[in-house]
Amino acid sequence: MEKPMSITTQVKEELTKNTIGLRLNFGGLTRVQWSAMTLATITGGIHLYLYATQSFIPFLLAGLGFLALAGLMATTFDHRVLYLGGIPFTLAQIGAWIQLGMPDFMFGVADKTVQVVLIALFAYLYVSERRSKTLDADTHSQTSDIEIGRAA
Repeated sequence: MEKPMSITTQVKEELTKNTIGLRLNFGGLTRVQWSAMTLATITGGIHLYLYATQSFIPFLLAGLGFLALAGLMATTFDHRVLYLGGIPFTLAQIGAWIQLGMPDFMFGVADKTVQVVLIALFAYLYVSERRSKTLDADTHSQTSDIEIGRAA
């Protein structure tokens, strides 16, 4: 018979879940992932500031997009999907800034520098997590082969 969970444990579990079944995963993040989350939060904050000062709706959407990306990185959501989506999303921000004539040049350069580093981190994280998943699958397959060989 299972021991019932304490109220504290139940509350803690409920606070770490959200409405679509994702769980917060702060403890499982690497330094590189924390860095990417921080950069996404910085550029998201910059875009929300620009929206507040200029009332340009694309700034609001970009800011919310970056903050959502950073927030999802802190969950059990498949990070590889975030990296693959984050790269073109961030590239689009850089392209839009150039297309708009590079307004607020110094502020824009600082923000775009953050975004270029963010793209590099997303690419690195995608490749490293993909490689890690492949190695895990290969190791599991080899272990299964060994176990099957022992059973024979």
